Amino acid sequence: MRVFKFFIVFFFFISFNSLIMADTPHYLDFKYILNSSVAGKKAQNYLKSSLDNGLKNISGKEKKLIEEEKKIISQKKVISQEEYKKKVSDLRKKVLSLQKERNTLLESVAKNRAKAKEILLKNLNPIVKDYMNEKKIRMVVDKKNILLADDKLDITKDIMGLLNNKLKTIDLK
Repeated sequence: MRVFKFFIVFFFFISFNSLIMADTPHYLDFKYILNSSVAGKKAQNYLKSSLDNGLKNISGKEKKLIEEEKKIISQKKVISQEEYKKKVSDLRKKVLSLQKERNTLLESVAKNRAKAKEILLKNLNPIVKDYMNEKKIRMVVDKKNILLADDKLDITKDIMGLLNNKLKTIDLK
């Protein structure tokens, strides 16, 4: 009878232990995938270059406005009060226009960044689901939400390899 109870307890312990192992959540570093995948890198390079080019363009316009301001100030005593006020008013309109242009550029880059993230997510989700089914994983968590975990549970490199094979570029134009 004791031997029978021992086998029942032993069998229960082994099956319970295998259930716990199957339910162990795995994790992936989504931020790393966004920044290091082939498509993610290309999207970031495109966004960075468009932001840099836009800011360079705006900076050139700012320099022209500063020169125009200096010119208006130097003409203050030479031109009439009404003409001076008109030039200052025109300059203020140009400054406001430039500020709007800068805000539009920043909003555009932010929208494109969100669009790239959304496209990556749409392509990443089916890959993760297929990987989970294949490896019989029941839960995948983002690494940023984990305090401490075993490196054997990290599936980031596997998922990134699959994503790189599926998605080579993101069209943001």
